[in-house]
Amino acid sequence: MKNIDVKISCSDCGVLNCYRRQKSFPDFCLTTNTLEKEIEKVNELYRNDSLVSKISHAAAEIEGTYYGKLTRVEEIIAFAKRIGAKKIGIATCIGLMNETKIFTRILKAKGLESYSVICKIGSIDKTEIGIPEKFKIQKGCHEAMCNPVLQAKLLNKEKTDLNVIVGLCVGHDSLFIKYSKAPVTTLITKDRVLGHNPAAALYASGFYYKRLFEEGDI
Repeated sequence: MKNIDVKISCSDCGVLNCYRRQKSFPDFCLTTNTLEKEIEKVNELYRNDSLVSKISHAAAEIEGTYYGKLTRVEEIIAFAKRIGAKKIGIATCIGLMNETKIFTRILKAKGLESYSVICKIGSIDKTEIGIPEKFKIQKGCHEAMCNPVLQAKLLNKEKTDLNVIVGLCVGHDSLFIKYSKAPVTTLITKDRVLGHNPAAALYASGFYYKRLFEEGDI
C-alpha cells in the first residue's frame, strides 16, 4: 500500500484557538501557517470591496445582536434589510412549494418583494440533455430535469437583490450559486430522508448511521 501524504487541516484540530486566542495554536494550524500578506490581502477585501464589506458587516451585526434569538427565516429577513435588499429571489424545489409560498407571505409581511422560480422551469425532459432513462424516478414518461441554471438566469433577469435557496438538490444548488449574479443564502437544505435536517445523520452517526463510516462507495 502506497504512503499517502495526508495534509492536516482544521477538522483535525482539538484546540480551536483561532476563535478566542485563550490557548496555543497547534503546529499545523492554518492560521499560523498562512502568510501574513495573504491574510492581509483578504482583510483588504473586507475593508475596501463594497459588497464584501456590506455583507460581512451585516452578517456580523446579526450574529452579535441576535445570537440564539432568531430563526433562520428571521435572520434572512434581517440580513436582507441590512444589505438594502428589497427584491428577494427564491430558487425553490418543486417538493417544497408549500414552504416557499409560506416564506413569500412572510417576506411580504416584512415589507419585502419576492420572485420565485421552480426547479422544473422549462419542463425539459431529462433525456433531452443526455440523462439516461434509467435515472428517472418514474420511467417511461415525461420527467422534467431540475434546471438551476435557468432558475439563476431568470432571477438575474428580474434583478433580484438577494437569492434564497429552498431545497435544491445536491449539485443543483452548486450550479445555481455559480450562475446567480445576486448573493445567495440558503433557507432549506434538502434531505429527503431526514426531513431536510442533514445534520441529523451526523448526530446519529454513533449508532443509527454507523454505516456512514464504512469504507467504500455509498
